[in-house]
Amino acid sequence: MIKDNGARRDNTQTMNQFLKPPAPGFDDPLALLRACHSRIQERLDTLERLPGHLSRVGADPDARHAAERILDYFDRAAPDHHADEDSDLFPLLLAGHDRPGWDSRLPRWLERLAGEHPKLEEGWARLRPALQAVAEGDSGARPRAAEWIAATRDHLALEEENVLPLALRLLSPEELRQLGAAMAKRRKVEFPRG
Repeated sequence: MIKDNGARRDNTQTMNQFLKPPAPGFDDPLALLRACHSRIQERLDTLERLPGHLSRVGADPDARHAAERILDYFDRAAPDHHADEDSDLFPLLLAGHDRPGWDSRLPRWLERLAGEHPKLEEGWARLRPALQAVAEGDSGARPRAAEWIAATRDHLALEEENVLPLALRLLSPEELRQLGAAMAKRRKVEFPRG
């Protein structure tokens, strides 16, 4: 039995983390991109809390685990996510310039987003060593991530508020299938036939 309300809250948070609904599949690529954005936001939230935790208790097992999860996501999944957008989603959207629902701001937004991807990756490369040090138990490491977090959140907001809603309106079922197949192939996952 958990006696402490704080412990019960922590246990509930951990349980909720494991009971989240499964992520959408490649057959719903726009929902999958949104789910990726949600996971990025979760990692950013953790990254924001990490310096305070390190100041209070150092690189304890919780801090090390948090750093490992952040490293794993941004090392492994984020590059694929950027490639999904730059190589597949953005070209499909630009090809739809003559369709109903087109927004003349879209090319400018996509150019901005594509230009931000390398900058975000460079920022990650600078941030990564401090997180790696935390993951290895270095209590003196202090990831300085506020600027990178803000830039990443701003980037995601443009995608969530403007680009993905347009994609939902502009892309045909066949184009969505093409996008999902390309995303699955990038990850070496079999795409459902049908």
